[in-house]
Amino acid sequence: MILKYHLIFLFSIGIAVSTCAQDIVQTHTYPKDFFRYPLDLPPTTAGTFGELRSNHFHSGLDFKTNQRTGYPVHAAFDGYISRLRIQYGGFGRAVYITHPNGFTTVYGHLERLAPELAKIVHDYQYEHQTYEADITLLPFQQNFIKGQVFAWSGNAGASAGPHVHFEIRDAITEQTINPQLFGLSIPDKIPPTISGLYAYHLNGLPFSEKTAKEFYPVAGSGAAYRLLKSSVINLSGDIGFGIMATDRNSTSMNKNGVYSIQLKVDDKLIYTFAVERFAFDQTHAINAHIDFPAFLATGREIQKSFILPGNKISVYPQQVNRGIITFNDDAIHNIEYVVKDVAGNTSTLKFKVKSKPAEPPSSQKPPGVLFKYNQQNDFSFDKARVIIPQGNLYDDLYFNYAVLPRHPGAYSATYRIHNRFTPIHDSFELWIKPDSNIGALANKAVIVNTAGGSEGGLYEGGLYEGGFIKAHCKGFGDFFVRIDTVAPVIYPLNITNGKNMAAAKTISLKMSDNLSGIKSYNGKVDGHWVLMELDYKTKILSYTFDENVKPGKHVFTLAVADNKDNLSLFTANFYR
Repeated sequence: MILKYHLIFLFSIGIAVSTCAQDIVQTHTYPKDFFRYPLDLPPTTAGTFGELRSNHFHSGLDFKTNQRTGYPVHAAFDGYISRLRIQYGGFGRAVYITHPNGFTTVYGHLERLAPELAKIVHDYQYEHQTYEADITLLPFQQNFIKGQVFAWSGNAGASAGPHVHFEIRDAITEQTINPQLFGLSIPDKIPPTISGLYAYHLNGLPFSEKTAKEFYPVAGSGAAYRLLKSSVINLSGDIGFGIMATDRNSTSMNKNGVYSIQLKVDDKLIYTFAVERFAFDQTHAINAHIDFPAFLATGREIQKSFILPGNKISVYPQQVNRGIITFNDDAIHNIEYVVKDVAGNTSTLKFKVKSKPAEPPSSQKPPGVLFKYNQQNDFSFDKARVIIPQGNLYDDLYFNYAVLPRHPGAYSATYRIHNRFTPIHDSFELWIKPDSNIGALANKAVIVNTAGGSEGGLYEGGLYEGGFIKAHCKGFGDFFVRIDTVAPVIYPLNITNGKNMAAAKTISLKMSDNLSGIKSYNGKVDGHWVLMELDYKTKILSYTFDENVKPGKHVFTLAVADNKDNLSLFTANFYR
């Protein structure tokens, strides 16, 4: 019988997974006497390593800073500043320190940098005339010792509140590693919470939004959970399970992610998930790890305990048959989930499966064109072409398509490219042949996705090539061609022509674009480029006056271009 074969196979190969003193899953050992905490505050976190985020696993620890900014940030160990990064979103301001023990620490959302680092950034920005900067430094150019202050905590970039994002990375592979495995622990005596169980009927077909599944509510007392209605469920055929689980520590009420999930059948381990470490080019595979269709439809974060064949992220240190269990032997099987946080606190969910001989799977294939996950898929229909490079599908796909009525103002029909419930790891190419009357406007053509929620659509890109408009799209949906000839709009906030700005510290404006989005902006005072910072949260673009703007009359100009090179220019005289 297939179930028994899988379990015997597991026993014969063993498991390349060890446990540490805390009895948690680890494949590597890490030094615990090197790194210190980045803040001189009692350690408490708003986010844990590897927890589920939109389109990615969280890559570090988010240390709380009492809902304020300005705390000194300390080097976790001796090392040199290897990278300084300034972003509109993301980490905002970030510092990377490479250490002699083979690791790099990363500190994000910083408010300000030490003067010597700030000068390096400022000089780079003016030399390259850009706010965003990614600067690589040489070893020994900027050295800091353990505990030395090099920055102050902030709320910069795509941050939901004041905190320090902290990472430890392998300096060679750049994989990010769970900082708590280095001894930077957070007080935690609270076991994870399990809130639901799902069973998926796979039966040899690719996973999709049409995969049949059942939900089983659970109840728990302390760390022991059970099915709410019955301890025995009836299942047959190829089954995958999924679980809903969260965790929190003893210092915060924040709901965080769990460290590991293990699934056992009759005391034999068949699946292990553990957020020990991962590479950044794999992190989008979170959409293969969760039940992505359910997340889009309901917002529920169901962690599947079976691995899609195209999911290559390194958070599965052990598995048998990708976690898929075949129940076909007319017996009762004991199933156990073991869910842990990184401190070793453990919750379990136990239930039984009454199996029966499975009926032969249906020979009827789902409708659509079969795309294979392990090869490039190239398909054309009507006036559209789809190219999905190898590595961008997580499972085989029965691809569906349609030609729909055109939208008002469109320069093509609307092309349905499968549906939004199937995730793409990176992107796919979409080519659409526009109407013949596009003429001289071809270089202003873009492809939009109706997922934008309006008739205008969501910009996906657009390059005119060989009579087609081409874009790299991040997800499936309904697409058509539009023309973007409208320049961005500039909204001055505190400057008008002829205004006396002697008491002002900044010049502040906002800008927006109706379709393809802002590509670049350049501010100048008296013809000289000035540094303008775009705040991610307020969307305010501002120049802070410096010593170069002397008392007297000046001219400020701001040029803003969108991604189709439509340009707006704002000019105002002002006095200091």
